Amino acid sequence: MILKLMKIRTLYIPALLLILFISSFTVSIAQESKRSDLVVLQAMQDELNRSQQELKLESYESPYFISYQIKDNEFYSIKGKYGAIASSDNNRVRRLYVDVRVGDYDFDNSIKGISGGRVPFHDAYEVPVDNDPDAIRATLWQVTDYAYKEALTQYFNKKANNVQEIKDINSKSFTKEASHTYFGPEIELAFNAPEWEDKIRDISSVYKNYKELTNADIVITAQQETVYFVNTEGTKYIRDELLYSIDAQVVARAEDGKEITNYRNLYYVSPEDIPSVEEIKSVVKEMIEETLEMRNAEVLSPVSVPALLEPEAAGVVFHEAVGHRLEGERQIDDDEGQTFKEKVGQKVIPAFLSIIDDPSKKSLNGTHLMGYYPFDDQGVPGERVVLIENGVLKNFLLSRTPVNGVERSNGHGRASYGRAPIARMSNTIIESKTEYTQEKLKELLIEEVKRQNKPFGLLIKSMKGGETNTSSYNFQAYRATPVVIYKVDPKTGKETPVRDIEIVGTPLVSINKIIATGNDYSVFNGFCGAESGYIPVSTVAPSILVSEIEFQRKSSKKEKLPLLPPPFFQRNN
Repeated sequence: MILKLMKIRTLYIPALLLILFISSFTVSIAQESKRSDLVVLQAMQDELNRSQQELKLESYESPYFISYQIKDNEFYSIKGKYGAIASSDNNRVRRLYVDVRVGDYDFDNSIKGISGGRVPFHDAYEVPVDNDPDAIRATLWQVTDYAYKEALTQYFNKKANNVQEIKDINSKSFTKEASHTYFGPEIELAFNAPEWEDKIRDISSVYKNYKELTNADIVITAQQETVYFVNTEGTKYIRDELLYSIDAQVVARAEDGKEITNYRNLYYVSPEDIPSVEEIKSVVKEMIEETLEMRNAEVLSPVSVPALLEPEAAGVVFHEAVGHRLEGERQIDDDEGQTFKEKVGQKVIPAFLSIIDDPSKKSLNGTHLMGYYPFDDQGVPGERVVLIENGVLKNFLLSRTPVNGVERSNGHGRASYGRAPIARMSNTIIESKTEYTQEKLKELLIEEVKRQNKPFGLLIKSMKGGETNTSSYNFQAYRATPVVIYKVDPKTGKETPVRDIEIVGTPLVSINKIIATGNDYSVFNGFCGAESGYIPVSTVAPSILVSEIEFQRKSSKKEKLPLLPPPFFQRNN
């Protein structure tokens, strides 16, 4: 599937979008004066000022903090199947998130941990798309009033619960941050829908040449998102974000009835960078041929063997096995496994590896990084954070929820529209001091297979995503699903395609079985789903050689193959 909506805390490749940030950090008053949409931010600021000065229920506390965020999304989406347009949509919507806090920074109404996020009474409350100050302020007024009353209720419930609960040391509620002002350049979405409908018809007609495909489509999506943010600390910003994505997917059935899926996802921030029709066709054909090879691949039984994971697959493993367990709120939530909570200063992964998360990095070798942003969803600049250095845990990803006595955010509070932000990954970068060429890694793989007297090793070229469980009431495990995988013969080095298995393991054991890495760093772009919604992320990783990975059988329903070939194929032949 193109939209791989898996379980909680999932890294996946989407058809529709969130956003790639393309603004700069430069604050420009001149840019502010040139924007045509300042009326939106001014309406937000006016209603914020009114609420801050006057919002108070008699005999109860006033809010000590309020923030407003509006995300204005316009998108086009055109889907093609077998040379025809299956759908063509254009839509625009503005969605609001309001945060109202009662009490003070030391103790407020927020609930500690992953479950602490509060949302307005509508999960994604809509704001008028017209730049009408009265209409915008009316929506803000309505939601703020509700959120304030909810905050009061939560505040007094929390006070009552503290009669019996043990209060943690360094358990402040919210970090106090400096104010920032930022106005990015105003950008317009450039997209010619009729022209792209013709292109999608042409590209999707490629599918008609393959009778083995049971389903196939391609989607072009163009989206502009403008984010408006103000809070009572004085922060205000506007940023425009663009993303063009081309998402192709095919489905086939093997002779045993198992479904084989494959995909390609291409992302661009400028229409000039989008490949030509012929170039896209070439990518699609490559994907189809790869799928047909997997369709005829050997079915592999559950096994535990050495494996070589190429960069995309390696990135998914790091994201699922380590990344989520370094998110701040998971360290203070008793319902979480807290894998790394007490391990700061300790060795947690091989000493030749380091992990950095850097939302300020825009690209790598010409490839845009989806996790880039100038400010997070709590108004804090995104910061480069060294999480693990030479195998030793140094820090966590932090939102404005204090963790382990750290009373400032490092700009990782993130959420999709209408959700409460929590600490999330952005651009997660794996660095290694033990690097080899791809050829040498394969030699080392074969040596490891022989040393363990295993019948074969595995080479994993690509993944469609993964998922992990970090909760304390369940197994601390993760899994990832390879798309293209080969069995490597230790005697000849021959690579034979195999299928129907997926990676499964526990995080600390799996990561500590990495024995070498490549020098072939590459980017894996996608979207990550967790409690605060789906957000754009990137993982930069080299190939990794793992002394042992466990593979379980991939579950999928067997169905009989179609009784007849596709009608257009029979007609053409």
